[in-house]
Amino acid sequence: MSKFRLSRRSRNNLEGVKQPLIDVVELAIQLTEVDFGVIEGVRTQERQKQLVASGASQTMNSKHLTGDAVDVMAYIGSRGSWESTLYPVIADGFKEASQTLDVSIRWGGAWTVSDLRLWGRSSEEAMWSYVEARRSKGRRPFLDMGHFELMN
Repeated sequence: MSKFRLSRRSRNNLEGVKQPLIDVVELAIQLTEVDFGVIEGVRTQERQKQLVASGASQTMNSKHLTGDAVDVMAYIGSRGSWESTLYPVIADGFKEASQTLDVSIRWGGAWTVSDLRLWGRSSEEAMWSYVEARRSKGRRPFLDMGHFELMN
């Protein structure tokens, strides 16, 4: 039996999200070593504009607008946490779930890895690979650690 389960709020936040991604989220919560909740699924154009304006998102062409993305938050007990070391562990749960279900996903902590299920190493290594790729081009990495999206 799994340690964690999705709350009612998380399930409500999955409303309108495409079923393959819902399936990955539901399996990932059972596989992960770190609890998480779904904080955002489908977004309106207006919400996306706000996030771009604040710097929290970099595109108006977000997969959240089409139900192809979710954002999650790690939980330590009942407290939400943005501690960066927690998210590669969650991403490993998403990776395992995507492999089991054969669903292609990308993680916002490793944008250069177009299909996390095919990445042969840990999610933490995927993140550092992305960070190094950005730095080698003189660019700052944009780590959206709680973001997971379907890839076509």
